[in-house]
Amino acid sequence: MTLSSILAYLAVLAAAFYVVNATDPNQLQDFCVATNDPKEALFVNGLFCKNPMDVKAEDFFFSGLDIAGDTKNRVGSNVTTVSVFEFPGLNTLGISLARIDYAPYGGLNTPHTHPRATELLTVLEGNLYVGFVTTNMPNGENKLFAKVLKRGDVFIFPQGLIHFQINIGKYPAVALSSLSSQNPGVLSIANAVFGAEPPISVRVLSKAFQLDEKIVKNLQSKFDM
Repeated sequence: MTLSSILAYLAVLAAAFYVVNATDPNQLQDFCVATNDPKEALFVNGLFCKNPMDVKAEDFFFSGLDIAGDTKNRVGSNVTTVSVFEFPGLNTLGISLARIDYAPYGGLNTPHTHPRATELLTVLEGNLYVGFVTTNMPNGENKLFAKVLKRGDVFIFPQGLIHFQINIGKYPAVALSSLSSQNPGVLSIANAVFGAEPPISVRVLSKAFQLDEKIVKNLQSKFDM
């Protein structure tokens, strides 16, 4: 290979590297509307950083995940989140975690998505049935990937896909969730669809779910906060 060919190859490689690294950063919140008025500015894509000279060891420490969450609610589960809002030291590090407690006999972490993160779930105690649903496959279907997990098992939920966990045992279950964002976001499907404020049109939901409008109204009343 001649020197000119080598230089041309390196130039193409450099250009490709530039294009790959010239993309916008991943968003860390649902939206961030631009403004030129500093008086209106409330958020940045992430959080402001503390002066490094003022940082202490406590900024990198969090305590409390040994405490079980209260599962006495209508779904029988409790999620203790440790995102940048609870643990400021996570800012810009691209990671967060959560403890999930499940009541016996059907404690459910309801179908939901994390729009900004992939989730790695590790079962600490109990037996869980877990799964996620793909986006449309080439045949137009949405495929379910599901598995029964026991203590020590690990399962991954790809970013943005609907997933769930349910306790299939007669004892409480506990899992630790690691997420690839300091603020992964949570969109609970049932809450978002039937509990949105202002509410989604009954006509829209009735047609989408092929339900009578009275049933839709009843469902919306259950999720009315």
